[in-house]
Amino acid sequence: MKKMILMMSMIVLSGFFTELSFCQDLVIFPAKGQTPEQMEKDKYDCYTWAKKETGFDPMQAQPTAQAPAAQPQGPQGERIRGAARGAALGAVVGGIANDDAGKGAAAGAAAGTMAGGMRSRQNRRNQAQAQQQQAQQQNAATDEKRSVYNRAYSACMEGKGYTVK
Repeated sequence: MKKMILMMSMIVLSGFFTELSFCQDLVIFPAKGQTPEQMEKDKYDCYTWAKKETGFDPMQAQPTAQAPAAQPQGPQGERIRGAARGAALGAVVGGIANDDAGKGAAAGAAAGTMAGGMRSRQNRRNQAQAQQQQAQQQNAATDEKRSVYNRAYSACMEGKGYTVK
């Protein structure tokens, strides 16, 4: 009965440690003839120790970079403000030039809408670039934490008599 429980425990733990080894991208070899059972126990001990020492758990889902949020389509504030400014400027210029202020306002509104649209697109590009840069920084920080964890885990396993590559 004890043998059966031990075997079932090893099967369950093997699945856990297979995933753990996959997460770490490390190859571990029992250099001092350790049994598979001892190796699994040592892996778990080193996983627990490295997690505690580094504060990083490779078994936890790490946040991934988020895609930029979809931008709403349709009139934006920049276009509306641009149209208003353009209309006001066009009316003034049309009035000064003894032309029709209404035509000047319409032309100014069209030009202002285009300028506002350009500002709107530039703002969206800047926002997307900032989000991409933040995601890259987040990924780099996660990679660094994983690297520190892997070094700690490797040091522990090497201290227990394993070769780690």
